[in-house]
Amino acid sequence: MKLLVLLSRFPYPLDKGDKLRAYHQLRHLARHHEVCLFALSDELVTAADRAAVEPLCAGGLHVHSLSRPGIALNMTRALAQGLPLQVGYFYDRTAQGHLDALIRQFRPDHVYCQLIRMAHYLRAHVPQLPMTIDYMDVFSKGMLRRAENAPLWQRPLWLREGRRLRSYEARAFDWFRHHTIISDQDRQLIEHPHRAQIQVVLNGIDTQFFQPRATAPTYELLFCGNMSYHPNVDAAVFLAEEILPLVRQLHPEARLLIAGTTPSARVLALASAAVTVSGRLPDIRDAYAATQVFVAPMRVGTGLQNKLLEAMAMERPCVTTPLANNALRGRPGQDLLVGESAPELAALIIGLLNDPAAAATLGQQGRRFVQEHYDWEAATNKLEALFQ
Repeated sequence: MKLLVLLSRFPYPLDKGDKLRAYHQLRHLARHHEVCLFALSDELVTAADRAAVEPLCAGGLHVHSLSRPGIALNMTRALAQGLPLQVGYFYDRTAQGHLDALIRQFRPDHVYCQLIRMAHYLRAHVPQLPMTIDYMDVFSKGMLRRAENAPLWQRPLWLREGRRLRSYEARAFDWFRHHTIISDQDRQLIEHPHRAQIQVVLNGIDTQFFQPRATAPTYELLFCGNMSYHPNVDAAVFLAEEILPLVRQLHPEARLLIAGTTPSARVLALASAAVTVSGRLPDIRDAYAATQVFVAPMRVGTGLQNKLLEAMAMERPCVTTPLANNALRGRPGQDLLVGESAPELAALIIGLLNDPAAAATLGQQGRRFVQEHYDWEAATNKLEALFQ
């Protein structure tokens, strides 16, 4: 099958959740299909990045660069047209022309579009082309949750964006033959009468790459991710400012490592004698291996937390919130620990620091859980079946 894949970001390096999902799906789809990739990028794509992806694209690899002035113009147009800014940021008229020409040239049998922000490029090709949209997670709900916790002056902006996205997610549903999403929790948040038709396609985890290491930890706690992404910023601040001080009342030596790409100014400001902000690491496994407990205190956002899969695969005992675990579906107390408030989360962390044997057992069970439930090949086979 000739398969055209549309991405809003170049899928390498694997430093963001959508890139990780796209890369591993491409890796499996390329075994059976002639894949042509059309990806946008708002950052430099290096020769090494291209070299990592090009072997997966027998049908061609096409990258359209988005410029800062162009992005600003496109977002202004989106505002005027009543479109979500999330769509405007990535919708570029020149890119549309390139994609239309590519479709005429490549003549795909099926189009796979990752994320609602790319759906606008395919409006003119409905219903001629069979197409599948991967919502991945529900942007609208993420924006509306963000509005709840934003400063008063920001709330109207996030509310408007959330409402526009909610409407757009439902409208774009009808442009596609098939629909996928990362969890049942997210599927229930799509406001469309036929949302039950959306197929849940999980992420996976490479448990050969993410393996336990027998190294002595140098930090007690770890949180990692794309540290400019608002849900991660919120979680890092919550952990450093509210949870860690409670932990340090009983473990005054406890230190927190915050690792991940592009830390925002708010995250950088958390750095102290007790908190290290590393930025992007060449190998994120070093961060997991260097810490005793992984904490993902997510309060906003949607989707599945890949960071939890990675930490569990490396046998790090994990502490998280119901919001994150509702997507993961781990068994609280067996695969990981779940709490909501700062005192609850701090108590769970303290319990693990006090009992290394129990922490080790929890870590081992966490690895077994992801091995049993999160496999890239099984997940992508379910996606591939929709293309037939």
